[in-house]
Order: sequence, then C-alpha cells, then structure tokens
Amino acid sequence: MTDILIIGCGYTGRRLADRLVQEGRTVTGVVSGAAGVRGLLDLGVKPLVLDLDEPESPPPPDEHERIFYLAPPPDRGTTDPRLQRFLGRLGRRNPAPRIVYTSTTGVYGDCGGDLVDEARPLNPTTDRARRRADAERRLLDWSRESGGEVAILRVAGIYGPGRVPVEYVRGGNAVLRDEDAPFSNRIHVDDLVTACIAAMARGVDGQAYNVSDGHPSRMGEFYDLIADLTGQPRPPRITSAEAEGIMSPGMLSFLRENRRIDNGRLRNELGVVLKHPSFREGIPSSLGDRS
Repeated sequence: MTDILIIGCGYTGRRLADRLVQEGRTVTGVVSGAAGVRGLLDLGVKPLVLDLDEPESPPPPDEHERIFYLAPPPDRGTTDPRLQRFLGRLGRRNPAPRIVYTSTTGVYGDCGGDLVDEARPLNPTTDRARRRADAERRLLDWSRESGGEVAILRVAGIYGPGRVPVEYVRGGNAVLRDEDAPFSNRIHVDDLVTACIAAMARGVDGQAYNVSDGHPSRMGEFYDLIADLTGQPRPPRITSAEAEGIMSPGMLSFLRENRRIDNGRLRNELGVVLKHPSFREGIPSSLGDRS
C-alpha cells in the first residue's frame, strides 16, 4: 500500500495518524523539531523533522503519493508562504502526489445566516481566513501545473476530547444572548478524521467539501450543555454591545460572521456517516474521553 505523509501532526493530525496506523497503513508524520518525535513513535508513526519555515530545509521523501496537509498558515499576513515553500519542495514528481488540504469555513466570510454550500463564492473578511483562501488558490494552481490532485476540506470549528471549553464555563464567563448570537458550526475531531480519509479515497480532484456536522446552533446552546454535563451554572447572557468590552478580539471576530454550513456534499458524495451528528452527541463522549 502507498505510504502516507501527514504534514502537521497536532491535535487532528495525531488522531488521523493513529487511525491510519490502526488500519495497517504506513505513515510518516512531519514535526518541526525533536520534541514531537517521541509522540509519533509511540503511535507507530515514522517521524520526519522538517521546518516548513526554513527555506533551505530538504524536500520530503518522494515515495509518498498521498499527502495530508494539516499545517496551519503563519499567524500573520494574508498569504501562506509556508504552504508555498512546501509545494516548491515537492518539485516535479512523476506521478505527482495527491493532497488533501484542511482549510476553514471562514473563507466564506459573513453570510448573514444563509445556508452555505460549496458553490458559495469565497469572501474572507479576516486575515486568518484570507491566509486559508490563499492556500486554496496555491494548491489549485499547483495541481494544474504539476498534474497532482487536490481535495479541499473546509472545516468548521473542531472540538473533541481535550477541546471542550469546560474552563470557560467554570469561570463564569458570559455568552451572547440568542437574539444577538450568530450561528456557529462544529465538527467532532473523529468525524473530521473520517472526512480526511474519505476525501483521500474518493474526493474529486479540485473539489471542496464542507466538513461540519450540519447542525448549526447558537453559542448559548453549546455552552449550556457543557454546563449541564459538568454540574456548573449555565453561562450568563449578554448583548453584543456588552461583549465588546468583555470578550477577546479572537472571539469577537468569530461572532461577527454568521453562516449555516451545509454538509450535503460531505455525506452524499464522500459517503461520510457522522459518528457525532451534533454536539449533543459529541460533547458527552468528549468529556468522557480525555485522550
């Protein structure tokens, strides 16, 4: 079977690597330094130390025909030079690899609460989303020039074991009242891993797929359930005006965009059956699993 390369072995990448190893695949995982090597070895993954921000670093080995690119862009700017350097390192291989790239639903920008499918034109309104839109463009350009294949996953907010905001609720922090709150969209990390594998196996070259559980909600519903399951008081509600002086700039930027993500293509074309079809199933299992 073809060896698999995973670029970006963080929260999602490590779970993807573990799933693939359990399926009997040979996996190499890229880490930026020696600190990440031991964790990959413990999973049965071959580690490869590669600094994506170092222009003179060597290219990845050319035996990998299947690449999952999960590494985030740099924290600043509106482009993704990290991905650009990686694609340049690939050179002209024959055959060119197939890449599954994890983008974000943020590339759609504010849609006024509309139901959004993959035909929606990209309209990123934050630098964070502009970096992802730039990466998508670069990958599609690379595909046309190299003959390699690309499938793009536009991923909603990721949660799962260790990624449920219990401390936010425990701290008595407020959330927006429903009449002021935009819709939010989420995906459990294990369902994201399933989507990654399905996209590699069945994704159409050049196609994008929304990865969300298909059950958008107001933020209060999400935090209320966490409170109920952990025995905490439900978060107090505040208005948008009050939030401006309380919430972090990062949180506020998310709350300024309103969209409901349609996951029909994920289910119907990739054939993904979600283990956690909404956060109401996903949060209880995440709280019970600290891995």
